[in-house]
Amino acid sequence: MDRFHQMSVYVAVAETESFAAGARKLGMSPPAVTRAVAALEDELGVKLLNRTTRYVRATDAGLRYLDDARRILAEVQEADEVAAGVNAEPRGHLVVTAPVLFGQQFVMPSVVGFLQRYPDVDVSALFLDRVVNMLEEGVDVGIRIGPLPDSSMRAIRVGQVRRVLCASPEYLAQQGIPNTPNDLLKHQIVAASSVSPTIEWKFGDDDANKAIRIKPRLTVTSNDGAIAAVRHGAGITRLLSYQVAGLLQSGELKTVLGEFEAKPLPIHIVHREGRHGSAKIRAFVDFMAQALKENSALN
Repeated sequence: MDRFHQMSVYVAVAETESFAAGARKLGMSPPAVTRAVAALEDELGVKLLNRTTRYVRATDAGLRYLDDARRILAEVQEADEVAAGVNAEPRGHLVVTAPVLFGQQFVMPSVVGFLQRYPDVDVSALFLDRVVNMLEEGVDVGIRIGPLPDSSMRAIRVGQVRRVLCASPEYLAQQGIPNTPNDLLKHQIVAASSVSPTIEWKFGDDDANKAIRIKPRLTVTSNDGAIAAVRHGAGITRLLSYQVAGLLQSGELKTVLGEFEAKPLPIHIVHREGRHGSAKIRAFVDFMAQALKENSALN
């Protein structure tokens, strides 16, 4: 059996943690997938997957082999694309990640447009409010908000966002507009746990920043929940500017204490790229970068 085929099958099963899901991803029958993985394990003389009736998980050896298999398959694809030269069309599976609201509002429209332009590409979009380990989780392209740690990833800056305090005009008319961060102690505060887990809000930059410990009147587990609450007059919340850009533009929400904002947070597209680069990754990064750079809510 072809080793590259076996590697492809194993990667699909290990990433989906399911023989059935791996089979669907590859368009193969589950028995054929099971046979391919078993044959690979026999040839290597090592157990790659732990199987129970409830789950399929890679062993320690399987995780190491998964990383190597991904790298080898990516290099094979890159070699094919280099041989094809300028005639290479983006094709294959692309995995993209972004924060939840950012993904819904700004990434998904470009994903749909990209799929319409390149019919031989399919995309998995992981919208998660956590930092995804792109190498371990098999992600090709990520959109990151905030300073980037040192890594082997390539990064393109495409915009910036601010942390803003906002409330409904009705709430501000009834309770007054805060003039300093200390005034927040007299107001009803809505805190989204994913944005303000410590309920300590900092204002200003670096050594000059001022921290205010907030006692929320309402704590919610999502940014969507905080937005819904302040739209109904529950108080003041702190979010990233892109999350409420439309509501600020329409006047449904108003910002306060803008002069005390910290410096903006950068937005980057980060991606894995080999020696020559993959046509699908290059095309998607260019497509996404253009769309984000042209969006007034992010620049």
